[in-house]
Amino acid sequence: MTKEVAQVFSVNDDKCVGIFHAPLEQDSTIGVLIVVGGPQYRVGSHRQFVQLSRALATAGIASFRFDYRGMGDSAGNKQGFEQIDTDIGAALNQFALTSGLQRFVIWGLCDAASAAMIYACQDRRVTGLVLMNPWLKSQSAQGQTMLKHYYLQRLLSKAFWKKLLRGGVNLKASVADAKGFAKDAAATSTAAEESYQARMLKGMQAYQDKICLILSGNDLTAREFEQVAFSDKNWKKALKNKVSVKRIKDADHTFSNRSWKQQVELLTIDFVASL
Repeated sequence: MTKEVAQVFSVNDDKCVGIFHAPLEQDSTIGVLIVVGGPQYRVGSHRQFVQLSRALATAGIASFRFDYRGMGDSAGNKQGFEQIDTDIGAALNQFALTSGLQRFVIWGLCDAASAAMIYACQDRRVTGLVLMNPWLKSQSAQGQTMLKHYYLQRLLSKAFWKKLLRGGVNLKASVADAKGFAKDAAATSTAAEESYQARMLKGMQAYQDKICLILSGNDLTAREFEQVAFSDKNWKKALKNKVSVKRIKDADHTFSNRSWKQQVELLTIDFVASL
């Protein structure tokens, strides 16, 4: 069996809690720091982070999952994902102290991936990123995504036209919604709205190591990220030659079934091994 050890560490004046997963035989010189995203704690949705950590340990890779301030068992005021640089740095310090490692991959889902993109360039110990469905929401990207991946698919659907001919579609409301999303797609977001997006881009422009980007096939957050990252010239330049894109067909936002989670685990293990 592998070893799992509870850890308490300080972030400024607040005590935070993490779990260190130690393999019986540490085959890798790189550890994986799992950053929690959204309003959840270190276990993760459907125990995803626990299962990932145990899969990594079985593969000889140490990991550390933790609650940042204000979440789970950690003290302090809840921090937004764009404000957890200090938490990530403190968790890496604790992980390094416990494991003896000095090279790390940061693993994050949704806004935890966004936080990792902001943080990584600040810490030379970070030698890789695993980013799953990063949160890069903006008014413009949301409008483009809805037009491309919802309304276009509806127009190409036989079921939609059958329903329309039967009078089962509120055509006026649908047209109004589509016009609204078209307006959003053409919108230029305010500087305030784009502030965290700008920090993510700046982080990726400065970060020079490898990235494994895992995208769900059935997730609008993934589509919104693609809409910006693979079409905007600044994002394309920032990610060029750094990113390996992996897609898991039909997977939802949190990779909620066992097959999808196992694919994520294998992709993570393979990525760490490649470094």
